[in-house]
Amino acid sequence: MACFVVGGGEAIVVSAVRAAVKRSEESRGIVDKSGRQLTDPSVEGYCWTRKLTWLMNMLWGGVALLAVEHMWHGEVVPFPPFLTAMNNPADIPEMLHEMATVGVGMAALVTVVWLVGTVVADAVARHASDVAAKEA
Repeated sequence: MACFVVGGGEAIVVSAVRAAVKRSEESRGIVDKSGRQLTDPSVEGYCWTRKLTWLMNMLWGGVALLAVEHMWHGEVVPFPPFLTAMNNPADIPEMLHEMATVGVGMAALVTVVWLVGTVVADAVARHASDVAAKEA
């Protein structure tokens, strides 16, 4: 019914945090105005602006896909109250339960996958630097 709302909330928070981190990293010369990393990832790993962009894209992509899927099944409509479960007060507890279980579970899983991915990406970048140094 509305499980994608939880991921949407997390995506909004991550987008705001990414904007603040980008400003900070831009002032320190880590990224340029467009958010591209200026430092070598093989030395210090990937910058947080790039990492948060990955999470932001994963979350917004999931929200978009789930919103379309919910529209397809008639659970979301383009007119108020938008969520069909809101038309019947008896359906609201079921909707909130789905958000608390399925929505939070999906958002947490996406975040864990992102976290593992960032650790692996940094390790691969640093390993490539180590291999290049040994060959030289």
